[in-house]
Amino acid sequence: MTERLDIGTPAPAFSLKNSNGETVSLEQFSGQKVVLYFYPKANTPGCTNQACDFRDNIASLQSHGYVVLGVSPDSPQVLQNFTQKQELNFELLSDEDHTVAESYGAWGEKKNYGKTYIGLIRSTFVIDENGNISLAQYNVRAKGHVAKLRRDLGIDPS
Repeated sequence: MTERLDIGTPAPAFSLKNSNGETVSLEQFSGQKVVLYFYPKANTPGCTNQACDFRDNIASLQSHGYVVLGVSPDSPQVLQNFTQKQELNFELLSDEDHTVAESYGAWGEKKNYGKTYIGLIRSTFVIDENGNISLAQYNVRAKGHVAKLRRDLGIDPS
């Protein structure tokens, strides 16, 4: 289990497949601000709520210079279905072996209904134009997260 990332540290580099099977790397977004969020499983209620919340707020985030990328352990095929079904307007990336989640400290011990297990920790990171972590949020709630993120980024809710 990897340690959590601190603000100001370089964001771990990655290359992952998107919902179309194309490789997307963090390096492609050099000079841009990136909202990178990790979620446990496509097509589940909480993850669908969170993805649709990003979808519905994408214009506001983009107008402030942010690119949104969602990452889960789902396969590219599952992500493609999820993207189409929910009409998502940002890229989802497949981290099937959870290597990238581990490098961001978003893979580890979780508790659910009194049981402890290892899995994906719902987390969001903001990466600045220089490739450094400017915001790191772990154990975020799916519902209301985007509104909180927008407040934390100084973007007034529309």
